[in-house]
Amino acid sequence: MKIGLEFVSPMNFLRQRFIFSAIALVPYLLLTVRKFPKGSGTLLKLLVFSLINVASSIATLIGLVDQGSGIASVLTYTQPLFVFCLAIPFLKERVDTVRLLGAIVGFVGVVVLFSGTLGSFAFDATIILLLGAFLWGAAIVFYKRYLSQTYPLVANFSYLSMGAVILSIWSLVANDYAFPTDTTYIVSILYASLAGLSIAMTLWLFLIRVEDATVIAGSSFLVPVVALFLGWKFLGESLYLESTLGSALVLLGVYLVNLRRRNKQNSLKS
Repeated sequence: MKIGLEFVSPMNFLRQRFIFSAIALVPYLLLTVRKFPKGSGTLLKLLVFSLINVASSIATLIGLVDQGSGIASVLTYTQPLFVFCLAIPFLKERVDTVRLLGAIVGFVGVVVLFSGTLGSFAFDATIILLLGAFLWGAAIVFYKRYLSQTYPLVANFSYLSMGAVILSIWSLVANDYAFPTDTTYIVSILYASLAGLSIAMTLWLFLIRVEDATVIAGSSFLVPVVALFLGWKFLGESLYLESTLGSALVLLGVYLVNLRRRNKQNSLKS
C-alpha cells in the first residue's frame, strides 16, 4: 500500500483495490451461487455490515492523510480493545483476566513498536482514526452475531462491491480516477487487492465465523509486526531496539489472548 500511494491519492488507491478485489471474487461466487443468502433479513444485514466496513476503511484513510504513520498505527490498533468492550454485551463472550491482559499487552507492544515515530496529535485526524478503529471492531462483532452463518466469500464480496460503488461515485465527483501504467504500481495495486482484500479478508471473515471475536481481534496485533519486518526487508526502513521489544510484547499479547483456547484444546485431547 505504501508503494502504491506514491503514485495515486489514497481514495483513488482504495477505490481501485475495491474494484479489483470484487472482480477477482466473481468466478468463485459463480461456483458457489447456491450459498447466496435469499432472505431479505440476511441481505439487509449484509448491507449494514458492508456499510460499516466501508465507513471504517474510509475513516482510517482520511485520518492517515493528516496524521503521522506512528500515531495512526497505534490509534488503528485500538480496534481489539473496542472488540473486547463490544463482545461482552453483544456476543456474551467470556473475557477472562488473562485474555484481557493479552489485549492490553499487545496494544502496549504496538505503542512501543511505533514509539520512535510518534509525534504531535492532530485532534481531528485522531478522532477520525479512533472512529475507524471503532467501526472496524463493530463490523467484527456485527458479523459474528448476525452473519456467522453467511458464506465468508459472499460477505466479503458484498463489502468490496459496496466500497467500489461508493468510491467510484466519489472519484467521478472529485475527478480523481487516474490509473498509472507503471509496472511497480500495477504489481502493487494487484497484490494489495488480490492478496490483501480478496484472499486475506475472506480468510479473516472465516476465522471470525469459527473463533471467538476477541481471539481474532487480539491476533490482529501481529499485522504491524509483519508490516515492520516487510518495511525493513523491502523498503530499507530501519529497525531499532523498540522494534524488538514491541514485537516481543505483541507476540506475548497474542499468546495470552489464545491461551485459554489452547488450554481448552489440550484438556479435550487428554
